[in-house]
Amino acid sequence: MPVEEMSSKLEQILGEDAAPLLRYQCKIPKENLHLPGPDYVERIYGGSDRPTRVLGSLQSLIGHGRLAGTGYVSILPVDQGVEHSAGASFAPNPLYFDPENLVKLAIEGGCNAVASTLGVLGSVARKYAHKIPFILKVNHNEFLSYPNAFDQIRFASVRQAFDLGAVSVGATIYFGSEESKRQIQEVTGMFQQAHELGMCTILWCYLRNSAFKTKDADYHVAADLTGQANHLGVTIEADIIKQKLPENNGGYNALNFGETSKKVYSDLTTDNPIDLTRYQVVNCYMGRAGLINSGGASSGDSDLKEAVKTAVINKRAGGMGLISGRKAFQRPMKEGVQLLNAIQDVYLSKDVTVA
Repeated sequence: MPVEEMSSKLEQILGEDAAPLLRYQCKIPKENLHLPGPDYVERIYGGSDRPTRVLGSLQSLIGHGRLAGTGYVSILPVDQGVEHSAGASFAPNPLYFDPENLVKLAIEGGCNAVASTLGVLGSVARKYAHKIPFILKVNHNEFLSYPNAFDQIRFASVRQAFDLGAVSVGATIYFGSEESKRQIQEVTGMFQQAHELGMCTILWCYLRNSAFKTKDADYHVAADLTGQANHLGVTIEADIIKQKLPENNGGYNALNFGETSKKVYSDLTTDNPIDLTRYQVVNCYMGRAGLINSGGASSGDSDLKEAVKTAVINKRAGGMGLISGRKAFQRPMKEGVQLLNAIQDVYLSKDVTVA
């Protein structure tokens, strides 16, 4: 697509959000960051303690799909069906009750990888593990037990991920929850084993505590609290951090909890979503661990704009890419492919620069 046409299409999709998103410059200079690029694995991970096989797995991940060679990633995640229930996830498009169609969507959509459960990936591993990188999600929040417990428990082992040919292990920690200390210890051990076996690691760094949601705001998506979750994630050597896009800030102050600095709010961030996401990147060791933001739930007609907007914010903030599932697989495959391609076009566009 010609540059002028791509720029015009982006502005049309973003509407009134185009100017504040495409022209904004962050408070923390981009020169301070370790940014994605074709040499990302060598430049960022090459001097680390990661085994050589992990470097190969990371290169396999960023070297696949439409974004191959850019340092950016577009990942299709489908660990739904456990927490959200299979009905809630796949009833809008029953085609995807069959795991093979989920993998086909990731391939047709030009994704770098597909992230899913042991059951999904294991059922088609011999047919597809060599055609698209697999990310095995090893723990889940299971919602059939009553009452719901809001806890991440293991559904698979690291060895099973290795045996089915996965290049990466993914896991979630609910930071701030009563169970978080156990989850941190469990995931730390799993990530160590994954690295020893040559797989890279991706951590879903989510917050979970009812106290984080007040009558005024939901601070589960606060930049300062999610930023600290990211910092804990890279502490246990997650190679890539998955985080929800920040929607507000000042969680520490509103909750009168923990410890922070006034400079976080005066010198390092503003209310612009790119600045808030930049703070998430900063807490990923200034980009030494890539930040991928989640695409969120499907909300219908606005999905395309929301997905493109999230991609623009992530890229301009210095992030590594997007991991978007329900917006793609809860619609016909052709439309899902088009949505994934629209996300990827943001990372391919030279008009969308790092702020």
